[in-house]
Amino acid sequence: MIERIQYQPLNGDGVAAGRQIEWLDITNPSEDDYRLLLDDYHFHPLDIEDCRGTNQRPKIDEYDDYFFLILHFPYFDKDNKNVRIREVKLFWGRDYIITVGKAHWVVKKFFDEIQEDLADGDEDTQRMMATSDQLLYHILNRLMLETNTLVQRIGAEVDLINYDIFNRRARNIIEQISVTRRNIIMLNTTFKPQLRVLHMFESGGIRGFVDPELIDMEDYWGNILDQYQKMFDSIEDYGELIEGLSQTFDSLLTNRTNQIMRVLTYFSTIMLPLTVVTGFFGMNVDFPFKMGHTAFWCILLTMVILTTLLIIYFRRRTR
Repeated sequence: MIERIQYQPLNGDGVAAGRQIEWLDITNPSEDDYRLLLDDYHFHPLDIEDCRGTNQRPKIDEYDDYFFLILHFPYFDKDNKNVRIREVKLFWGRDYIITVGKAHWVVKKFFDEIQEDLADGDEDTQRMMATSDQLLYHILNRLMLETNTLVQRIGAEVDLINYDIFNRRARNIIEQISVTRRNIIMLNTTFKPQLRVLHMFESGGIRGFVDPELIDMEDYWGNILDQYQKMFDSIEDYGELIEGLSQTFDSLLTNRTNQIMRVLTYFSTIMLPLTVVTGFFGMNVDFPFKMGHTAFWCILLTMVILTTLLIIYFRRRTR
């Protein structure tokens, strides 16, 4: 399905002040949609093949009259628990932005907002649509803001684990650490290769289409890169923290196991001589005082003395 936004920038007198800017959002593209991209926009066939495929690496391909970008951005699944990655594929030309495929939900939401705001004559939205470079910047910026919210939530989960590691049951903590570690690894493997792509914007390797004398986009691209670099650094910090918390939790489990084994060892050691005494006197043989009550109290007194001596000994040894 193809949805289209067209905007013609105007000056203060209502006269066209620039080229018409177009944003096409093609969700669930059919073969007819791909043929339109080939015939009307003359995109490279390899780019069309990349649009058909999935699990592509982040990249930016530069041609004479357009750029083709594949970027990855995270989101939470339906259970709002595990991080998933969605590809954003777009063509960027002088007069257009074309998003293709089932992109990140933020892209569709932003598309609908711009469509509504333009219909209402919103001036901020009109400035966004003044050039394709500005429109691309605002799409990426919206994706960055959403990604930053997700990264902050991961950080909150790490802090929660740090707080709960001494208070909650082991099974819950193990599950929480496992899920958070997986999410961090997913983000790390997503951010790392994409930094190289975004560096191309900030370094001037990708100049765009707007006249630098009118709008200096390098500052805008630098802002995108700064946001992304900051999130990447945070993810690396969270990765180190979760590894440290995992090791701390393993040490706590080991210590708890040692405590339990020590108690069981004390109990077994104390019971062993008592079992020997009761077994000895339980033999079916004659021994002094067997027929009287004196034997019972002597045996009981011996067991109490042995138990007391062993408890005193173990306490002294464990100080």
